[in-house]
Amino acid sequence: MSEGKLYGVSVGPGDPELMTFRAARAIREAEVIAIPSGSKEGCVAYGIALKAVPEIGGKECLALPMPMTKDKERLEKSHREGAERILEKLKEGKSVALLTLGDVSVYSTCWYLYSRVKAAGGQGELVSGVPSFCAAASRLDRALVSGSQSLHILPASYPIEEGLMLPGVKVLMKMGSCGASVRQTLLKENRPACGVERCGMEGERLYRNAEEIREDGGYYSLLIVD
Repeated sequence: MSEGKLYGVSVGPGDPELMTFRAARAIREAEVIAIPSGSKEGCVAYGIALKAVPEIGGKECLALPMPMTKDKERLEKSHREGAERILEKLKEGKSVALLTLGDVSVYSTCWYLYSRVKAAGGQGELVSGVPSFCAAASRLDRALVSGSQSLHILPASYPIEEGLMLPGVKVLMKMGSCGASVRQTLLKENRPACGVERCGMEGERLYRNAEEIREDGGYYSLLIVD
């Protein structure tokens, strides 16, 4: 029996209509759907994929709990165990589609598992998707960058002061519980900013300026700072 193949599948930022044909095909053809969550019900990426490819509801689901933490030991353990469970399925000859929000190449949990599987000799392929900051710019009816502008993608859950000094446009992703400090910093420095909370999902909210940023906007909030 030949070993199966792992597909790191981008499902886009939230709207199932933004999933690519390639992503939908990879999901349809996979025998196992892997999710970075303890359950299908609690996995946003699975909910998006289910709306675009309803037939995945009948497929085998491999739930891989991933803690939302910066604790390196806990993260290392969850990534190692997740990759081992995927490898077990591949050795059974099954293909696995590992779902991830946005794009697999941008701050993606998928990458940590995928890279471990590849390092262990497993077969794999990344399926690109629409990144959240591109979808957010469209929802805000603006260009992300133009002309000679540069673009910087920053994780908002880490200190942002140094990053804000960079030239061009800054994208602040995954604010988490840092909404209050991010808002305070932007207002203090009088930075023009706009953003989207839960882009393409139920409960979507647009921010037209820093004053509108909710301090409890949560993990799925993204800001664009000029």
